[in-house]
Amino acid sequence: MRGQRANDTNLAGAIMRWAHELHGCVGLRLPVEVTLADRRAFLIHSWQGFVRRVRDLAGICSGGRALVLAACLGLPAACATRPPASDFKREMSFALAQGTPTRLGDVLEAREPAHPGENGFKLLPIGSAALQTRLALANAAQRTLDMQYYIAAEDDTGYLVFNAALRAADRGVRVRFLVDDLNFKDLSDVMATLNAHPNIEVRVFNPFATASQGPMARLTNAVTNLDSLTRRMHNKALIVDNQVAVVGGRNLGDEYFDASPNVVFRDLDLVVAGPLVSQISASFDLFWNSEESYPLRALNTRQFDRADIERVRKDLDAHWQKEFADIANKPLYQSPLSDQLAREAAGLVWAPGELHVDTPAKIDPANPDYESPPARRLGQLVRASQSSVDVISPYFVPHDEGIGLVEQLTKRGVHFRILTNSLAATDAVAVHAGYSPYRVPLLKLGVELYEFKPLETSVRVGGLTGSRSHASLHAKAYVIDRKIAVIGSMNLDRRSLGLNTELTVVVHSPVIAEQVEKMFERAIAPDVSYHVTLTPDVELSQMRASGVTPSLLQWSTDDDGIHRVYNYDPDAGLWRNFVTGIFFMLPVRDQL
Repeated sequence: MRGQRANDTNLAGAIMRWAHELHGCVGLRLPVEVTLADRRAFLIHSWQGFVRRVRDLAGICSGGRALVLAACLGLPAACATRPPASDFKREMSFALAQGTPTRLGDVLEAREPAHPGENGFKLLPIGSAALQTRLALANAAQRTLDMQYYIAAEDDTGYLVFNAALRAADRGVRVRFLVDDLNFKDLSDVMATLNAHPNIEVRVFNPFATASQGPMARLTNAVTNLDSLTRRMHNKALIVDNQVAVVGGRNLGDEYFDASPNVVFRDLDLVVAGPLVSQISASFDLFWNSEESYPLRALNTRQFDRADIERVRKDLDAHWQKEFADIANKPLYQSPLSDQLAREAAGLVWAPGELHVDTPAKIDPANPDYESPPARRLGQLVRASQSSVDVISPYFVPHDEGIGLVEQLTKRGVHFRILTNSLAATDAVAVHAGYSPYRVPLLKLGVELYEFKPLETSVRVGGLTGSRSHASLHAKAYVIDRKIAVIGSMNLDRRSLGLNTELTVVVHSPVIAEQVEKMFERAIAPDVSYHVTLTPDVELSQMRASGVTPSLLQWSTDDDGIHRVYNYDPDAGLWRNFVTGIFFMLPVRDQL
């Protein structure tokens, strides 16, 4: 039965991840600027890429892929009703009250006269440093440690974070851990065991079903309640003593911290210290105490005792001793974090800031008029721009409204640069199918467009480049007029704007903006990204004259010092070209 339950749960997760990606293309429409000829050229281009790779791979490929929805044919027709969170014992709890004595609080209070009304900020573009900062903050916690994540993986780096949380709990720190259910494994013994610690509580946001309903109810809900269950908590935050927080794009997992040998997500986090942290904590409390937040024991009813906790503690300690040696030698661990803040060795930049974050109400389909604060504020800043807007968004689908806004602003002299994932680098092919038709209209408006490559240079430069593994862009950052930076969890796609909950911080600092700009410049270097441009008219004429279907776009890049120009999405492979064409043609609507 345990094996069957795991299979059912994994199938439900697979269905939800597929549906989540597909649902991200809600309401896809071609912009009016894309002509019938453009549409035909795009479809032919996708098909030709598919055929080219069939020839290359014929006789090599084995096996196949099948749509997981075929497994749903025998599901019960009726929807399973999830019990409300109020049916389970859970206590309201809140952030540490401001003014409660802590070492971090004392240090920051002493800095306040020199920086009245401002916050301390520090960018974390390098994955290993982002992990070290989280561990150092957990080590510095005296009273509370709150963590809110879309994904929390039980892998090498996840075990380090869990161990740091367990050590904090052993010191008497109250630990609250809120994780979204989409990628959460409710058979997770480590997290469920930690939940048995008297100072640790784990809650799961918007679960598919509870343990009392069983795996079939979870599977049924995954298919029949898509409108509710594809709306996820995408926020990411770690908060210590209600004094210092880390927010941004990273989840908890090896691929976010330069620790995976196969996949690397190039990402960006932001350390926040000062008045904004209490607002981040208030947002955490709102989610933690919401009706969508279920205690973990509602999903995993297994009873854990002291012996289980000791077993997990032993395993985590052994992993800590094995993996922590390099981290322990870093400056963050050479002296207490509070001492580093006191002498400004932590490298904080002090500036005004704003927090804009969604509420749990966003995931309720009954709130169609909900207006997302992060999206609204970014829109205001972009509309008020005077000279430039730089966009780093791994999932980017502007839709007609976005094209119209870019056209309006470029007419008054605002210059746009956009960095997103290439088809070869993206982990969401459906989103790329939504984005790709807008490349020509954007380029015709004078936008500089860059697409992140799947293989990076072997030398890390400034955090957005890294080891030579399959890389995918995951950072979300926006710079307006080289003086305002917006950093957080929000992409520029339909999921972030209208479905998932998001958190962003607006930093009014030319220094921080310049740091993001430098990362942008390094990330668009020709050995790291493709520069996408319109194909020159003379080359289009030559293609037509030779009977070749013209490609409206070109991708230029440097590979090992050799400059190359492609007339199709480079390095995307057979499957991605084919799936992109399929998603492009699907009549996707608001509901699946």
